[in-house]
Amino acid sequence: MSGKGKVRIIGGKWKRRTLHFPSLPGLRPSPGASRETLFNRLNSKIAESHCLDLFAGSGSLGFEAASRGASRVDLVESHPATYRAIVNNSLKIHTGQSVAVHHQDAIRFLERTKMQYDIVFLDPPFRKNILPLTFKTLVRQKRLRESAIIYAEFHADQSLLSLPEGWTIMHHMRRGSSTSVLINANSQTQ
Repeated sequence: MSGKGKVRIIGGKWKRRTLHFPSLPGLRPSPGASRETLFNRLNSKIAESHCLDLFAGSGSLGFEAASRGASRVDLVESHPATYRAIVNNSLKIHTGQSVAVHHQDAIRFLERTKMQYDIVFLDPPFRKNILPLTFKTLVRQKRLRESAIIYAEFHADQSLLSLPEGWTIMHHMRRGSSTSVLINANSQTQ
């Protein structure tokens, strides 16, 4: 548990800035190549969007979205050391009001916030198997704007996710022990 990890922002106004985070079991930031592929697919949707990095971890997905022009990014992290690292990174980069960092349980955050999002990043700890509950809570609490996009990552051994009615997978990718999907979350079911 000693030492720190680091990852670089790969695009936008904070390109090449380094994010530092604690080395903790299960904390696995998305590699640069995967983030590049993801943000190339999201490129036309990022500008002026409201984004949520719900299980923020290193915060690399949320900071990347803010760097590339999202007007607001909420990063939610429940682990105290990881939360502090995200706050410190936000201060070092001088994110201003475009980035808000929340020290809270992910589901509790969804139940309490009034925000709605264009893009949601979901990369929870694999061992928790919390994506089905997260999907239900996003829909039940009406946290998605029309034509919202969801990025979800889960362990490659898990079966393909059961999605709420009206949601469709736009892109599917496998990398090592993880699988990621981009989902069109049709808001008509909300």
